[in-house]
Amino acid sequence: MMQKFNLDLKVLSLYDVIVIVFGIILTLINFAFSHKIEFWLTHTIVNITAICIIYLIAWYDKYKPSVLSTQLHYWYLVPIIFLTFKEVYYMVDPIHGIIYDQALIDIDRFMLGCDPTVELFAIANPILTEFLQIIYGTFYFLPIILGVNLLLENMDDEFMFVSSAVMFGFFLSYIGYLIIPAIGPRFTLHNFEMNNIEMPGLFLANYLREIVNSGESIPSGTLNPALVVQRDCFPSGHTLVTLIVMYLSVKFKVCTKYIMLPVGVLLIFSTVYLRYHYVIDLIAGALFMIFSIWCTHKIYNWWADYKGKEHFTFK
Repeated sequence: MMQKFNLDLKVLSLYDVIVIVFGIILTLINFAFSHKIEFWLTHTIVNITAICIIYLIAWYDKYKPSVLSTQLHYWYLVPIIFLTFKEVYYMVDPIHGIIYDQALIDIDRFMLGCDPTVELFAIANPILTEFLQIIYGTFYFLPIILGVNLLLENMDDEFMFVSSAVMFGFFLSYIGYLIIPAIGPRFTLHNFEMNNIEMPGLFLANYLREIVNSGESIPSGTLNPALVVQRDCFPSGHTLVTLIVMYLSVKFKVCTKYIMLPVGVLLIFSTVYLRYHYVIDLIAGALFMIFSIWCTHKIYNWWADYKGKEHFTFK
C-alpha cells in the first residue's frame, strides 16, 4: 500500500533541523538587508527550495526507505555546506562594507608580542610547505572519514550526533563571518601575489593553493583579490570543525582517531603557517567548538524528547 504523504516533523533528524533553521535565519537576514544584498531574492528562493527538498528526503527515508534515500539523507549535507558558504559570501560584504583584520592583528600582537605568520616564515621550507598544504587540503575529508567509520561500525546514533555537531559548527562559523568579516594575514601582513614565490612547495603546493583560492572566489588572474575574497577568517572554521572531529573520534573510540589526532593537530598549525589565519581565529574556533558540542548535546536530547526517543549519552 502506498504511504500517503503527510507533514510530519518527526521524520527530521537533528541535522535536518539545524540545516533548516539556518536556512530560515539566512532568509530572514536576506529580507532584512534586501536593499543591500543584490541576490537576496535568488538566495530566498534557493533557501526555500532547499528546505523543501531536505524535508522530502527525510520523509522518503522514513516512509519509503531504500539504499538511495538513506544515503542521500546522510550525505546531502556535503553540498549544503558549500551552498551556504557561497550564499554567505554574497551577503557579508554588502552588509558590512568593511573588514576587521586590524583588530585581529592587534589582538595577536597584544597576546603574543608579534605577528605569528611573520615569525613562522623563519622555519618555512619547500618540504614543510608542501606537506602542510596537503594536510590543509584534507579538511573536508575528515568529517566524511569519521562518518563512514561510524556507519561501518553500525554506530548510527553516533553518526547522527557527529553530523549534527559538524553542521552546527560550520553554521556557527558562518555566523562569525557575518558578524566579524576578515580576510586573513596572507592579504594584510603579506603580499598575496608573492605567496607562491615566498612559500614554494615541491609538486602540489601551488596547485592545491589555487584550488583553495578558487573556492574562496579568487581564481588565478583575479584583479584585486583582497577586494573580492571571502570574508571567512574569524573564527577559523578549519580549527572549529577539525576539533569537533578530533574530539568525537576519541569520545566514540573509533579506529580513525589515530588518523584524526595527528592530522588534526598539523591541520590547525597549517592554518597559521600557510598564512590563512591569525592565532586569535584559532582560539575563537576552539571556543566555538566547545559551545558547538555542548549545544548539540542539549538540542539533540530536546529533539529526542520531541520524537519520543532515548537521550543521547556519551559512553
